[in-house]
Amino acid sequence: MTRPSPPRRMTILAVDFGSTFTKGALVADDGTVLGTASSLTTGTQGRGDILDGYRTVRAELGVPDDAVVRACSSAGGGLRLAVVGYERTVTAQAGHRVGLSAGAKVVHVAAGELTRADVAGVRASRPDIILLVGGTDGGNSNVLLHNAARLGAGAIGGHGARAVPIVVAGNVEAREAAAAVLERAGRPTLLADNVLPQIGVIAPESARAAIRDAFLRHVIGGKGLSRDPDFAAMVEAATPDVVLRCVEVLASETGGDVLVVDIGGATTDVYSCLTPEGEDAGLRKEVVAPLWHARTVEGDLGMRWNAEHVLDAATSEHLLDGVADVDALRAYAARVHERPGSLPADDLDRRLDLELARLAALVAVRRHARAAQPTESARPLANVAVLVGSGGVLRHADAAGRDHVLGAVLTDHAGGWKVPRSAQATVDTAYLLFAAGLLADDPDGGRLARAVAAQIVH
Repeated sequence: MTRPSPPRRMTILAVDFGSTFTKGALVADDGTVLGTASSLTTGTQGRGDILDGYRTVRAELGVPDDAVVRACSSAGGGLRLAVVGYERTVTAQAGHRVGLSAGAKVVHVAAGELTRADVAGVRASRPDIILLVGGTDGGNSNVLLHNAARLGAGAIGGHGARAVPIVVAGNVEAREAAAAVLERAGRPTLLADNVLPQIGVIAPESARAAIRDAFLRHVIGGKGLSRDPDFAAMVEAATPDVVLRCVEVLASETGGDVLVVDIGGATTDVYSCLTPEGEDAGLRKEVVAPLWHARTVEGDLGMRWNAEHVLDAATSEHLLDGVADVDALRAYAARVHERPGSLPADDLDRRLDLELARLAALVAVRRHARAAQPTESARPLANVAVLVGSGGVLRHADAAGRDHVLGAVLTDHAGGWKVPRSAQATVDTAYLLFAAGLLADDPDGGRLARAVAAQIVH
């Protein structure tokens, strides 16, 4: 008598199509990470297909044919969002915060009744999606309707001849009328709940979901990254959106505030998941309440595509004064800016790469922590218990190199923000943040996501 073979374990391949690298993590059905791999992202410069690099990752990991694939993407420039609101300090600011939390790079903010010149400004920012907000529920509806008409009449196109989708998330009593105006003009339109239903209350969830839906339905396939429909079918979210979900899982698992610094080739993203206490817990002095689960993206701070801009930003923050060889650093930044796929060739390159990362992290965290607008309060990061560093430069660094970057953040007492009083610093060495985020909303209650996230901090 032969015994039946044990059932084959399901495996999940989590994939992140990044601006510079495509990463993969093979995960077993108990959350064990079986392997990780990366390959240069293909197809983003008009050569080849983005799935070429993906197939390289699959081959390196030996992925079974029946593995479930879950993917996110920030390739092709990520998700570019323009926000149009009623008043810059109120609904436009709320829309800006919601857009960042949804994994978008906010490339333009317009407020008030749009003129033709304003519409031209939106068009010039080349958005993938427009978030149209305005008015509290039951409040002013005229501006929302006026702006819907202006956007409907304006020739705002995306990649190729594709019309830019518009998410309407303003005054609930006027949004359907605004959507009808846009639909009559042939604009792809999605409805969401008001991001600012009343003064002092910000409700991002519905607008985040609508932005994600628009990204999947209208943007991913329109970037021309692949001729194969499998690419658009497998991508389910923008990468920053799923990373923020992982940060929320990490905060839940560790029971404390979490700060993540993701130093990428094109941008440096900072995420925080905070539990306000004391005065912050009852904060209502801002017209727009703060988001305690938040992300900021610094589009001028990238290790490759924006390397030279890192030094410009560091100069503005007076961070170059203590750098030993600024000329060598500037030469290195210029070289990698010209060749974004380049890797450090020797010890000197590795030292300069880490210095570039240190500066990018310092500037990005300062911007995240400090008030971005005169009406905003600084984010209370003093209670952060875990600081997670991410990005290829940190994953490939030794312990001294990682401490050079993350230690600088934790001791940035001259940065104009309250540094964490006591925080554990760690590096996502296997790059699992995106993988845990992709699994966070599974029907199993996030069991796999928690198992993967635990491997980041332990």
